[in-house]
Amino acid sequence: MTLAWRAGSLAAGFAADRIFADPSSHHPVAAYGTAVTRLIEGMYADSKARGVAFTAIAVGLPVAAAVGTAKLAPNLALAVATWASLGGTTLQRTGSRMAKRLDREDVDSARELVSWLCSRDPKALDLDGIARATVESLAENTSDAVSGTLLWGAIAGAPGVVAHRAINTLDAMVGYRNARFSNFGWASARLDDVAGFVPARLTAIATVIAGPNRRQAVEAWRRDAAAHPSPNAGVVEASAAGALGLQLGGATVYPSGVEMRPVLGEGAAPAVPDVRRAVKLSGDVQKIVLALCVGGLGLAAAALKGSCR
Repeated sequence: MTLAWRAGSLAAGFAADRIFADPSSHHPVAAYGTAVTRLIEGMYADSKARGVAFTAIAVGLPVAAAVGTAKLAPNLALAVATWASLGGTTLQRTGSRMAKRLDREDVDSARELVSWLCSRDPKALDLDGIARATVESLAENTSDAVSGTLLWGAIAGAPGVVAHRAINTLDAMVGYRNARFSNFGWASARLDDVAGFVPARLTAIATVIAGPNRRQAVEAWRRDAAAHPSPNAGVVEASAAGALGLQLGGATVYPSGVEMRPVLGEGAAPAVPDVRRAVKLSGDVQKIVLALCVGGLGLAAAALKGSCR
């Protein structure tokens, strides 16, 4: 596969996500999650060593399958893997649905959507609390569900896309710092930190470009991101907070308890009208990340062509 064809395949997968979004049934990622659940049941032990073995199997098997498929049809494999792994369109649609429910002040209906975005306890959230959870989740999931897929696809084709999606899914399933998964999920969580490191910073760069408050986005990123317990979520949430002129963070309620998150950005806490602004920002960032990845592949292809003369 040439770099130019790789760029085209990424763009095709992105376009397919825009047109078709996530399938309502038989989604490949959902099927993978079901298989991983069974693997957890069979392999679980309160042990880092067992967690390392689990992570190696859960990531290695789908990546091996992707490598074999990519050898037969690399362009098609990348386009299909990109479409199946991207969640950008569904993310924006969910954010827009949430905005409509919040506009109606229908807190019960809005709480039903919280689990589509994050793992917080919806019963503990009022309208503004749901708005804040939505804004923060839109920022973080734009990196996880879009930037990571596009960047790893640009770097390594279909196997890169599959590896990133598998790693990110494992982190969502076992990467919690609680009594059950603090050891077993350790390897999955750390691997997700590594896989998401560059995509998070690419997302932050795209957020600065998208604005609307570029200076504040840079300042919040530089000043506040490092205080976040996640090396990647802090970057994307801080830059989004600055870009939107909001203050994120504070007490965050999960089913397992309350976590005090650092303050990110300056300004008012998110309110209901800010959700639509965050949805638009996510869409703009997604397009910019695609342009950066496709443009980077184009430049690399031109450079290689020039060096071969």
